[in-house]
Amino acid sequence: MKVGSRSMVNKIETIVIKHAREAYVSQEYLNQNWEAWGFFSCPDYDKCVEEYDAFEALIKKLVPDVKMLPKDEKAGLDSIYAHDSVKFTEKGAIILNMGKAARRNEPKAMRAYLESLGVPILGEISGEGTVEGGDVLWLENNKVAIGRGYRTNDEGIRQFKELVKDIVDEVIVVPMPHGNNEEECLHLMSVISPIDKDLAVVYSKFMPVFFRQMLIKEGIKLIEVIDDEYMPLGCNVLTVEPRKVVILKGNPDIKEKLIKEGVEVHEYEGRHISLPGNGGPTCLTAPLLRV
Repeated sequence: MKVGSRSMVNKIETIVIKHAREAYVSQEYLNQNWEAWGFFSCPDYDKCVEEYDAFEALIKKLVPDVKMLPKDEKAGLDSIYAHDSVKFTEKGAIILNMGKAARRNEPKAMRAYLESLGVPILGEISGEGTVEGGDVLWLENNKVAIGRGYRTNDEGIRQFKELVKDIVDEVIVVPMPHGNNEEECLHLMSVISPIDKDLAVVYSKFMPVFFRQMLIKEGIKLIEVIDDEYMPLGCNVLTVEPRKVVILKGNPDIKEKLIKEGVEVHEYEGRHISLPGNGGPTCLTAPLLRV
């Protein structure tokens, strides 16, 4: 099976997602587990299924080939955020190792599913090393940036560098801030979403100065997310092809700014599938092949 996704903006041909029905199991399961998983509130199962049906329909409208992860109760609630357990390269998938202890079974479930599809496995992050997909940002000019924070550690970055040494010219380590607390899901992609090769949505307050200056020097125009739209995931934007994106409904300022830049914007309702678990459209999807 053809794989390769070392871009954040090229057209998505194949994508992996996991329906709320398979991740959340039942209202009883949600009631028993939402606090242990660090959700802000307990999702309403029926409303989650309804929202995800609409989200799935939108993704299928925008992406030719949509793969659905099966149910695996050991993977837990966060497995709805398919992005974090894997990164795809032209040489195969890199299976990651989650920094959040409750998510440690997700990569195993993802690996089993990918192997069933015939996806080659390039390698995996193991042992004390941790890397979550939201911290790995493919850049232009054969570079990759990795956020070093509470979810991705030095040993994980070392292992990742070793796996991509033959296909990436430079690995840029980006120190992440503490944020509000150690448990907050603050990934590198919490503060930047590339929209095109010369355009990105950013929340500069949490971005290291050297990294922001590097982006500007490389000719990337930065669209700033306002404070009121940071927590509602206004900085979490899924680019399905250059200047065609999916955003969470309820972020009118960033929507208007994107449209002014000639971006085609598609919105989805995510009050129940995105906000309680703090995962936007990028988190909900794992692009397997971009071309």
